[in-house]
Parts: sequence; structure tokens; C-alpha cells
Amino acid sequence: MNASSALVIVGLGNPGKKYELTRHNLGYLVIQGLATLHGWSFKDEKEFNAKVAKGDLFGRKVHLLLPTTYMNESGSAVKRYLNFYKLAEDNVFVVSDDINLPFGQLRLRKAGSSGGHNGLKSIEANLGTSMYKRLRMGVGCQLIDRTLADYVLENFSHEELELLAKFVQKGIAILENEMAHDLTHLENKNESKE
Repeated sequence: MNASSALVIVGLGNPGKKYELTRHNLGYLVIQGLATLHGWSFKDEKEFNAKVAKGDLFGRKVHLLLPTTYMNESGSAVKRYLNFYKLAEDNVFVVSDDINLPFGQLRLRKAGSSGGHNGLKSIEANLGTSMYKRLRMGVGCQLIDRTLADYVLENFSHEELELLAKFVQKGIAILENEMAHDLTHLENKNESKE
């Protein structure tokens, strides 16, 4: 497989202990879980403003990216990384939280709008396209006596924490399934050219 087929999987979140178990960090948690599962370690790569782990999965090079720019500037880290390694924008796969889905539900999209999510908005603005895959992980939207920003930056509730590990595993399984499917598609495409 050549470099252009390498996959860049981006987990959206905010850096630092303070945000570790907040709803807005669900993308981070899924990508960290994927890395742990395969024994890949993250390195803090300051030139990209991101933590990066790399490995091979299903015969394909995979780059895991956790932007450390804070959510609103995530796209600048993604753009810088793609430019440096000359990787294609259509091989980007983003995992984010989603207030429009109940906690525990997921939605896989091949493209689409940001849905008001600041991390996705930043990626779209920096890449100049919304044509990238995204896995949206539901966190619900309970705004009684609090703003949306307060809600997504709160730690998961006790009830959510009890379900969190299974939810993260579900996200990892979907990512792996998509990677395996993409590989088969790429191989079929290459075979048809020969």
C-alpha cells in the first residue's frame, strides 16, 4: 500500500487532565482505546500540535491523531499533519461527540455538515471540504440550568460512566470494521485497473 492510502483517524477533544472524562472528549477516548487495543503509543509531536500514534492495521498504515490545540482549533493540527506527510483529505476519519444523538447512539457518515460542532467546523474550514468520514458519538443534550458549553465540558454522569466502556468499545469496533471494508474496496479498485 502506498502513502496515499494511509488512514488518518482523528479523535476530537481537549488536552489536559481537567477535560479527560468530559463529554466533549469522547473522540479522544475512542482513539486512545483503539491505540491501547493494538499496543500503539502516543508521542507528543509539538510541530503538529497533536499527540500521534502510528501502526499497521489490515495491511494499511494508520495514523492516530489527537489535536492538542483545544477543540476550536483542531483543524489546524489536522491540516498541518496532512500537509507534512502528503496524505489525502479523503482518507481522514474523525471521531467526535454529538449532542444531537442520545448517549450511547452512534452515527457514521461519509460526509456532511458540522452540525454546530466546533471541532468539525474547524476541520472543515482548514481542509476546505466536508468530504471526510466522521463517526459521531451521542452524548445527549440535557440543558437544565446550564449552557451547552457547560454541558459538554462536564464530566460524564455516574450513569453514563457505567456505560462508557461499552460505548467506547462500540466506537472502536465500527472504526475497525470501516478500515477492513475500506481496504477490501481499495484492493478491488486496484485489481480492476490491472
